[in-house]
Amino acid sequence: MAILEIKDMRKSFGKVAVLRGVDFTLEKGEVLVIIGSSGSGKTTLLRCLNFLESPDCGTFLFNGEELYAADKEYSDAEIREKRLHFGLVFQQFNLFPQYTVLKNITLAPDLREPNDKERHLETAKALLEKIGLSDRADAYPCQLSGGQQQRVAIARALAMEPDILCFDEPTSALDPELTGEVLKVIRSLKSSDSTMIVVTHEMAFARDVADKVIFMADGVIEECGTPEEVFGNPKSARLKAFLAKTE
Repeated sequence: MAILEIKDMRKSFGKVAVLRGVDFTLEKGEVLVIIGSSGSGKTTLLRCLNFLESPDCGTFLFNGEELYAADKEYSDAEIREKRLHFGLVFQQFNLFPQYTVLKNITLAPDLREPNDKERHLETAKALLEKIGLSDRADAYPCQLSGGQQQRVAIARALAMEPDILCFDEPTSALDPELTGEVLKVIRSLKSSDSTMIVVTHEMAFARDVADKVIFMADGVIEECGTPEEVFGNPKSARLKAFLAKTE
């Protein structure tokens, strides 16, 4: 059974239809990579999945059970609870500048479970070791490079123990020399059976890390398959044109 199933997700802003009927499934432990040109709907799709936008139409199933239906009303508390299934790492790191690295990672878990602060602290320290930043626990975001800040943002998302970790162009705000360190962390998560959805413009990385690739164009899934199918044997003219531009 798929951990996540999306049925007929649609989203418009005014008269502009950004998502025009998106359907896909995600298996536990799978890495789904979403590619496509700017404006194809990739970021809006992630924002809808993380309940930062409300789809106009569509249903989310989580482990076979209905998690969300666009035609139903939910309280803010219910949406916050549903959001806990997902973690989102943004293009811009969005760290709290007034807090140390360690505080940035423990803040949300401490607010959610105030009686478990000691466990959250140990988890944060273990995550910092995992991303290679144990020596920067007491640093502030302004004292870190962009790549280090993004790695902290990944640790912060992991600290909430989401079922599905989402990345929205995690290297787009980084200089090329810093991109590799962030992609290395994401690759390491793949080996730990994390379930991930990654929006990226790094085609070599997508080919390497993905179990499944979705190519989006004009708010729909134009093509979907394994990396070998999508990159090695593209079928649609739009996908062929997109890949030609990225070579």
